[in-house]
Amino acid sequence: MVSGLFRHIEQLQDGTPWGAVLDAGVGVNSAEWMTALTTSRWTAVTAAPGHARQVREAVGGRMREQDRLLVGNWMDPGLLAGEVYDVVLADYLIGAVEGFSPYFQEDLLRRLKPMVGRRLYITGLDPYVVGEVPDAAARCVREIGRVRDVCLLLADETPYREFPAEWVRDRLDEAGFRVLSARRFPNRYRGRWVDGQLNMALRRLPKIPDQVLARALADRIEALREEGHRLDREGDGLHVGFDYVIAAEPA
Repeated sequence: MVSGLFRHIEQLQDGTPWGAVLDAGVGVNSAEWMTALTTSRWTAVTAAPGHARQVREAVGGRMREQDRLLVGNWMDPGLLAGEVYDVVLADYLIGAVEGFSPYFQEDLLRRLKPMVGRRLYITGLDPYVVGEVPDAAARCVREIGRVRDVCLLLADETPYREFPAEWVRDRLDEAGFRVLSARRFPNRYRGRWVDGQLNMALRRLPKIPDQVLARALADRIEALREEGHRLDREGDGLHVGFDYVIAAEPA
């Protein structure tokens, strides 16, 4: 199934040919969506070799001779230097950059700008590990995010860091883009999301030097899992926060 965010991007494209497309932070979902579009060529970039293998397995034979899947870091000035694409997609890339290139978010948009021939689409997630929590579902989601990030940090890894849509809009203006559209989409987290985030935390526990602390975190993870599934059942999902889609073009 194609996500509502990708369907919204298709509506914003409004029949204009996709042409050459760059997926600047490819994921399995964006790869499956983009390889089903009518493009002249598709180039995808990820900083994680393991993730590149997952993407290649997911799209299988849909990759054409002119398509490319590259492992690289946008901090490298030589990555795709001089190339221009009709459409560039940054699918949750703003938040993911933190795990590979900390503090590079502002430079990322300036880095991508020369590659945008016509349109830049950004998807993102408003931060949920900080801020107020108006109800039990929001409190649970925030706690899941915080425990996940604690486990990553203690395992000597860097968690993602999400930025709100307003921050992205301001940085787009500074980087020389004109924002054409910006829209938020309410989130509803289900048990699958709860398990995915908490299992990510569990996998880091063996890497934590203090195994007494790791065992305490394991207990907290399972308590949060139970709470998250209960709130999912009671509220038909955990209705917390927003994703967003921003469309921009070079000014």
